[in-house]
Amino acid sequence: MNRIKQAFKDRLWLGVIIVGLFAGLIGGGIALGINNLVQHHEEVTSTRVPAGSNKSGGTKVNKNKADLNGEASQAYKSVQGAVVSVINKQKVQQSSGTLGIFGYGSSNGSNNDSSSDNKLETASEGSGVIYKKSGNSAYVVTNNHVVKGSNALQVILSNGKKVNADLVGADSATDLAVLKINAANVKTVASFGNSNSIVPGQDVLAIGSPMGSEYANTVTKGIISAKDRTLKAGTDGTLTSVIQTDAAINSGNSGGPLINMAGQVIGINSMKLASDTQGSSVEGIGFAIPSNEVVTIINQLIKNGKITRPSLGISMVDLSNVTSDQQQSVLKLPTIVSKGVVIMDVNSGSVADTAGLKKYDVITKLGDTQVTDAGSLKAALYKYKVGQSAKVTYYRDGQQHTATLHLTKSADTTSTDDSQQDNN
Repeated sequence: MNRIKQAFKDRLWLGVIIVGLFAGLIGGGIALGINNLVQHHEEVTSTRVPAGSNKSGGTKVNKNKADLNGEASQAYKSVQGAVVSVINKQKVQQSSGTLGIFGYGSSNGSNNDSSSDNKLETASEGSGVIYKKSGNSAYVVTNNHVVKGSNALQVILSNGKKVNADLVGADSATDLAVLKINAANVKTVASFGNSNSIVPGQDVLAIGSPMGSEYANTVTKGIISAKDRTLKAGTDGTLTSVIQTDAAINSGNSGGPLINMAGQVIGINSMKLASDTQGSSVEGIGFAIPSNEVVTIINQLIKNGKITRPSLGISMVDLSNVTSDQQQSVLKLPTIVSKGVVIMDVNSGSVADTAGLKKYDVITKLGDTQVTDAGSLKAALYKYKVGQSAKVTYYRDGQQHTATLHLTKSADTTSTDDSQQDNN
């Protein structure tokens, strides 16, 4: 009897447990369903576009809290009026005849097509900066490659006025040129700062006419990326020291100023250096000719219309262009000599001739500068002035020698000196 009662109790409790479980599941499902319904309602309500509209608007322009007279703005304003666009005009041959089936013919139907005229058209545009005003004249510095090949030059002032310009002088080795214009409309003249005092990371502005005068007086901001880069400049491959910056410099900026935050010109932008070196468009890498070099060159151009530099009176080739066999059999160089320039000819009565240099001598050092190629030799030589002396180190028949060069001869660099030759 007791066993029957105990079995009944066990079944009763089992039923209670089962009922409880079902009740919990049903209750949880109902609660979950209710919760999902509430959440769905909230999502629909929050994403539904409200009815009606605010026809009165209500948005307004607030007072500009930015500093409109910051350091960069002040620097730009102080120089902007001195920055110009430079227009290179060149002759274009044009026939006066009419276009026929087989080309140009005269308008009267004859076969005489010799009638033609030369018309000046814009060949290229660049930038420049007015740095001097003297009496009725003002002077503009720009790049040599901006004015190269011109038959006429024009300058567009910051106020949009176009004036004619004369070429005072140009230097292909440093890619600099000086123009003269009428000073009647010139109100602002830029000043030069000491480029030896600049430091990497320093803020700078580049001003000019990127892509032409349509975008004249465009200003871009960056920093000095490097103070002293060595690149090949001009058309003769002469190595020169330039400033590297990440300020945006594009075609048309050539000749424009690179300025510090005091508004001083610390360099002249030269896209030619960037493109010649890289061979393609590179973002964030631009170059400028240091102001100290600029001042030295433009002062000579104003005074003489040309740059006078020492000349050795030789023709040469880079040692790297000579085969290893010829270096051993012809030049008889020791294996430790791998860089330098080989003299291929010596002009009679020249500086090199007077010093005793001969054909097949290999120059490895000039003064304290190691000579690795023709560009480095010219760069080292151009540090001297006519009338000074320099020590040259060279190899002949495998033996090292030294000689003293008395730099009494000169080579004139003018706007027409653009041929690329390994002569000096």
